[in-house]
Amino acid sequence: MTTFRDALAAGPLVLDGGMSNELEAQGHDLSGALWSARLLRDEPDAIAAVHRAYFAAGAQVAITAGYQATYDGFARLGISRTETTALLRRSVSLAREAAESAEPAQSGTVGRRWVAASVGPYGAMLADGSEYRGNYGLTVAELTRFHRPRLEALAEAAPDVFAVETIPDLREAEAVLTALDGLGIPAWLSYSVRGTTTSAGQPLTEAFALARGSEAVVATGVNCAPAAAAAAALALVTGLPGVVYPNGGGTWDPEARGWLGARDEIADLAPAWLGAGAALVGGCCRVGPAEIRELADRVGIAPADS
Repeated sequence: MTTFRDALAAGPLVLDGGMSNELEAQGHDLSGALWSARLLRDEPDAIAAVHRAYFAAGAQVAITAGYQATYDGFARLGISRTETTALLRRSVSLAREAAESAEPAQSGTVGRRWVAASVGPYGAMLADGSEYRGNYGLTVAELTRFHRPRLEALAEAAPDVFAVETIPDLREAEAVLTALDGLGIPAWLSYSVRGTTTSAGQPLTEAFALARGSEAVVATGVNCAPAAAAAAALALVTGLPGVVYPNGGGTWDPEARGWLGARDEIADLAPAWLGAGAALVGGCCRVGPAEIRELADRVGIAPADS
C-alpha cells in the first residue's frame, strides 16, 4: 500500500487553502477564541463542505480543522476532555469522509487524497497572535505536555500525516518533535517566519536542522508567511523535501481579527517554490479554492471535476 512518504517522494503534492477564510466566505461567524474549531462541534457539515471544495479544486491533501482545537482551549469554554477527544477525532474523520467521497481518480486527475491532521502551536490556543511571536515563557517540557495529549488523540483517528504548522520558535519545535515520538504517524514541520528567521528570531537554518533530526518528520518549510518571501526560506531547507503554504497577501491584525492589504497571486510563485525544493505546495490564510485550482494547474494537477 502506498504511504504518504511514498507519495511525497513521487511529488509534488498540492495542499488545500485556508479553512477559516472559506468558512467566513460561506457566512459562518468565527469571531470566538476557537475560530474554525468551534464548528467541529456546532456545524461539522460546513467543515466537510470546505474539504470537498478544495478537493474539487485539485487539492491532494486536506489539512483538518483542528488548528485551534486543544484540550486547554476547549476546557476554557466548559467542554470536557471526553468531548474534546471526540472533536479532535472528528476533525480527521470529516476530512477522511470528504476524501473518500471525492470523484474517483481518472486519467489526468489528482488520484488519491490524503488527510493531514493540523497541529497548531500553543499560541493558536491563546488566540492573540502569539503564533507570530513565540517566546511564550514556557519550558520545552511544559510545551511537550501541552502537545502530547492532542497528538495521541489525533493519532487514534489515523491521519496520513501530521501538519505541525505555524510553529514560531525552536523551543516549541523541539517540544512537538518530542511529543511525536512513538506515535507512528509521519509529520511535516512548518514554521511561521520573518524573512530567514523564525518568528522568534532564530535562524531558519537551525530550525530546519532540528527537523532533519527527527525520524517522524518527512518535510519542513514555512506556512502562514508572506508568499513572496517563501522561496528564500525554502532555499535554506536541506536534507528534506520542502513544504510551503503561505498566506494570500496582507498583514494579520490580531485586534481586528482580520487581514489588511492586497492579495498575492500565489500560483505565479509556484515555479520558484518547486525550484527551491518544495514537494508540498498550497495556501494558508486568504487562499481559497479558486487560488488552489490555479496552483494545481501550475503544478500540473488537473482538478477532479475538470
